[in-house]
Amino acid sequence: MTAPSSASLRVLSLIPPMTQLNTPYPSTAYITGFLRSRSIPAQQEDLALALVLRLLSKDGLARVLDAVLDIPKKQRSPALRSFIHHYEHYQRTIAPVIAFLQGRDTTLAHRIVSRSFLPEGPRFASVDAYTIDDSNDPLAWAFGALGTHDRARHLATLYLNDLADVLRDGIDERFEFVRYAESLAISQPTFEPLAQALAAPPNLIDRELAELTLAALSRHQPDLVLLSVPFPGAVYAAFRIAQTIRANHPHIRTALGGGFANTELRELKEGRVFDYFDFVTLDSGERPLLALIDHLEGKRSAERLVRTFVRENGKVRYINFPEPDVPFEEWGAPTWDGLPIHDYLSLLDMLNPMHRLWSDGRWNKLTVAHGCYWKKCSFCDITLDYISRYETASAEILVDRIEAIIAETGQTGFHFVDEAAPPKMLKALAEELLRRGVTISWWGNIRFEKSFTPELCQLLADSGCIAISGGLEVASDRLLTLMKKGVSVEQVARVTAGFSQAGILVHAYLMYGFPTQTLQDTVDALEYVRQLFAEGCIQSGFFHRFACTVHSPVGKSPEEYGVKLIPLPEISFATNDIGFIDPTGVDHDALGRALNKALYNYMHGLCLDDDVRGWFAEFVDARIPKPRVARQFIARALGHPG
Repeated sequence: MTAPSSASLRVLSLIPPMTQLNTPYPSTAYITGFLRSRSIPAQQEDLALALVLRLLSKDGLARVLDAVLDIPKKQRSPALRSFIHHYEHYQRTIAPVIAFLQGRDTTLAHRIVSRSFLPEGPRFASVDAYTIDDSNDPLAWAFGALGTHDRARHLATLYLNDLADVLRDGIDERFEFVRYAESLAISQPTFEPLAQALAAPPNLIDRELAELTLAALSRHQPDLVLLSVPFPGAVYAAFRIAQTIRANHPHIRTALGGGFANTELRELKEGRVFDYFDFVTLDSGERPLLALIDHLEGKRSAERLVRTFVRENGKVRYINFPEPDVPFEEWGAPTWDGLPIHDYLSLLDMLNPMHRLWSDGRWNKLTVAHGCYWKKCSFCDITLDYISRYETASAEILVDRIEAIIAETGQTGFHFVDEAAPPKMLKALAEELLRRGVTISWWGNIRFEKSFTPELCQLLADSGCIAISGGLEVASDRLLTLMKKGVSVEQVARVTAGFSQAGILVHAYLMYGFPTQTLQDTVDALEYVRQLFAEGCIQSGFFHRFACTVHSPVGKSPEEYGVKLIPLPEISFATNDIGFIDPTGVDHDALGRALNKALYNYMHGLCLDDDVRGWFAEFVDARIPKPRVARQFIARALGHPG
């Protein structure tokens, strides 16, 4: 293990807008905990949450109104007109609603559910669409006679979504709560769109973010600021933060890292990135940061940086001194010190009990293992470090970390954010939790391995597992084999049934548009999914469109999957997705609309006995084939036909 550093260099890690509002993104917690374990002064702040709380305040809404009133009346959207009309109502309710969603004032739920407390903008039209019976209460089917608190959180979430629409329509058309200006960064071959956006006069949101950035710098007086950017939807704001730092405190060094850089900036050639950042690091940040800090303290030459881009003499240079990564067991426990863990907003935008976990509740995010033990799926970026380098820690070390986090946060909910948590490690973890008598509630992502026997599912439930998610993907044995998923539909049915019988909620990641997937394949897949819902094997799901990436087996060997890649333009900035030509010629966009409409109903317990062909008739201008799947296939696989 590297000896502790005696450095006085101060490090500040920032979470840029937008990530999520219910819990901190864990990258800064890991980095801050690791750096402190090496005696390096490290702090962290969540500017994503801070920005939203600043905008959604009485003063923030007043500034929003000023901006909205500058828009000509004929150009105002329904959301803007509603906001102006109900502005005084929003002023009276915004602070109480935020406090309620933070869990500070739970009794407000009774006023919210009365439907007379909140101003109701366009988003509330969806509430009436929920009515499926003859009652006068459109939400009764979801929350019943009780469930007042959840019902109130759902209505309060719609209230916030109305305000998000106001920010989008009145301030910045690129704004969303979970992503911001994503199109400027996602697979953008050149820096030009982002450069133009950054050169534009700052809008209200930009100015608020700049003020928050300067306040954070004043509090912490850092020498090095780390911007951890997990998704393209956090890139624009990260660059705005770096722009503010460069303009006001040019002596502070800045570094960009995180999932976006690790995935999309591996071929970076664009020198203008370094008008904002001094360094761009790739993959797990522990070793590159130790090398970078040593360099900034004069203990290491630039030639010995690790997985780091710099600009030298106007040219971008990648430096990767051969030095081993810090073992996963030596990362230490993440820390949430410095993050306002009681200020996060517990939202309820999806009524499905499993689907809501992503936005509901403040979860301590933790990793059971680094990378993926399977690393064969042909749609996955298996050539990248975050997938390909598989390392574990002992169950004893993991539970030590869990106990340290509980002691720090006072909260016992954990979301294991692995690519796919290994069954062997989960079994050992569950046994160690039970042995020590540590009580937690946890959920995470797995592969639907046959190793997850009913007995193991029950053990995991006993240890606190409340939900799991996993990839069923195309729900077709032919395509599952082609994508090297290593599971069959029948196996998935048995494994998910085992989890469900143990009282564990199950979410299925689903995919459409995989190479050679036909209309028939898609109809068959939906029939499998319908049966899995009907049999109680899964309670939630999400269909996403297959995207071919340059780091996946499909992107590297397209001929093996029957497709032809569309040549990429010259790349100087970001690259990930790559277009392809599929000879099937299927209109997957239309199929996707049908699949998502069906899935939305299934997740709410509706239409589970309907013929799946009915979902496609609205969107597909072709004869819909009959499913080749036996109507009772899943029931027979589970041993209870009919």
